[in-house]
Amino acid sequence: MDPELAQRAITAALNGDWHQAVKVNTQILQIEPDNIDALNRIARAYCEIGNVEKAKRTSKKVLKIDPFNGIACKCLKKWERVNVTNGSSSKTGPLAFLEEPGKTKIVKLINLGDSKIIANLDCGDEVRLIPHSHSVSVTTMEGKHVGKIPDDLAMRLINLMRNGGTYQTLIKVAEPEGVKIFIRGIFL
Repeated sequence: MDPELAQRAITAALNGDWHQAVKVNTQILQIEPDNIDALNRIARAYCEIGNVEKAKRTSKKVLKIDPFNGIACKCLKKWERVNVTNGSSSKTGPLAFLEEPGKTKIVKLINLGDSKIIANLDCGDEVRLIPHSHSVSVTTMEGKHVGKIPDDLAMRLINLMRNGGTYQTLIKVAEPEGVKIFIRGIFL
């Protein structure tokens, strides 16, 4: 297998260029049809461009080759719950998750929303913080409830937001068992 092709496929995915990722991984699979890494990458790319059924079929093919493949198992489990056919809006690169002491925090949400909403979230999707008098809700950009910030942190955020603090908030992990968000202070 050509390592340069693999690197081009990875770069396309990191840049959110899902059509290019499909193209490059297809080239890899023409050379090596059972390449697990390329199959997993192309399955994700199919999902991102809105072809969830093709993504599911590709992950099932991975599981025929490697029945215990963790990536394919996790993706297939998630995609079985997905009911929309349009691609994800995730365009966030890996640098967005660089942690800075005093400016960033990873938070596990409480009081999670509907499992169908959570199933459609991906790492890197932007979400909103909505302050209330004694709590902070987290919603999708379309206003659908994802969860709430734990009370101790919510009170600090409410005070900071009242004084002009603004935050970028991204999904870090979205699974039925829990959702974690990455909060970055933009203006503190």
